[in-house]
Amino acid sequence: MMQEKTIAAIATPPGVGGIAIVRLSGEKAYEVASRVFRPANSSKKLEQAKGYTAMFGHFIQNDRVCDEVVALCFRAPHSYTGEDVVELSCHGGSAVSGQLLRACFDAGAQPAGPGEFTKRALLAGRISLTQAEAVMDLIGATSKQGAAAAAAAMEGALYRKIERGREHLIALAGHMAAYTDYPEEDVPELSMETLESSLKQDVDELEALICGYDTGAVFRRGVETAIVGSPNVGKSTLLNLLSGFERAIVTPVAGTTRDVVEQEIELAGVRLHLADTAGIRQTEDVVEAEGIRRSFARLEKAGFVLAVFDASKPADEEDEMLAKKCAGRPALAILNKTDLPRRFDEQIIAPYFGKIVSISANDPAFLSTVEQAAAEVLGIADLDPDAMLLANERQLACVKAAKAALCEALDAVCAGFTLDAAGVCVDDALNALYELTGENASDDVIDRVFSEFCVGK
Repeated sequence: MMQEKTIAAIATPPGVGGIAIVRLSGEKAYEVASRVFRPANSSKKLEQAKGYTAMFGHFIQNDRVCDEVVALCFRAPHSYTGEDVVELSCHGGSAVSGQLLRACFDAGAQPAGPGEFTKRALLAGRISLTQAEAVMDLIGATSKQGAAAAAAAMEGALYRKIERGREHLIALAGHMAAYTDYPEEDVPELSMETLESSLKQDVDELEALICGYDTGAVFRRGVETAIVGSPNVGKSTLLNLLSGFERAIVTPVAGTTRDVVEQEIELAGVRLHLADTAGIRQTEDVVEAEGIRRSFARLEKAGFVLAVFDASKPADEEDEMLAKKCAGRPALAILNKTDLPRRFDEQIIAPYFGKIVSISANDPAFLSTVEQAAAEVLGIADLDPDAMLLANERQLACVKAAKAALCEALDAVCAGFTLDAAGVCVDDALNALYELTGENASDDVIDRVFSEFCVGK
């Protein structure tokens, strides 16, 4: 479906770069582009270019050559937006790209809104709403696993999963309606046992998607991670091990770290926002005490905790107190300094952690040990990033609504109500899934989704 206006925007990040791309889409994309682009081969015309071709030429303004440009040509409906698209690649930098974009506006294009190119792809039926959301997730991915999860969604993994579920529900609803409305016809019998079993299967599949949401969020957004422990247990040494360089100061003096030291790393394919905190202990030092207060604050809001203990010393009350603070949250206990004689009884802290590992943070060979253990605690060790994962709260809400409707249908069947009652609930579930993929999403929902996009995509 071709939109009335032809839009233009810079599709590359601002700043200095090798190239910058000005993207045009719409019915007059080639007409506009031809007013600012002159082919180097005078026998060629941009308006006559075939799709999936490139043409070298120049950016012309007021009959003056401003830059060398490559025009990439895409023809409707076989383009990203489903419309005629021209991408003009000029030299990078805000001056040239900005000048080229303004020239396109002067030639008849209009500024693109946030995510408008992708929105046009949705309206043209090129992609689903879940795929559109995955585009922004891929752009914003900060880790290998996050990029893989977004790419899988962009290729339609989640959409296909939802589509298979919808087809099953449509078939079930049709059978229920036919069996109820046309008893005189030779409609196969639908037993309550079969219906109940079928609905339970659908509920279980939706529940699996819901349960995978939090873990999938770790892939997409990373996780706030606090490194906590008593003074001199090796927290800063662990931070340096995970970072791959000396990010934090390490000394034998207790209380060296007095403020939160932060560093972003990728571990097990997931982005961790690490915070090395002040050593937790009783102290009369006002500055150190403030650092310890901040340590507890970081621990409380962390999505993942690396609790470090000194394996060369006996466990004390402060160790047990820290362990209790970690109970009930994703936390990994790390017994450090295993290169020294071991005196720590891990059974004292074992009830509060799902996983305990022993390492020497001075030895890079133990990095893989921490990585594997962290993946297990975060629940991503065996999670396939290419699997169907919900990407955001909107998608989660739609799946929860569909599940709730199917649970109501199941309750109606188990209570002995007529098939009509269950059928209404199944229809509600289908509507929720259609909203998920965007096929019956309101304009407000669609506008809200694309408002979070960058301009140019």
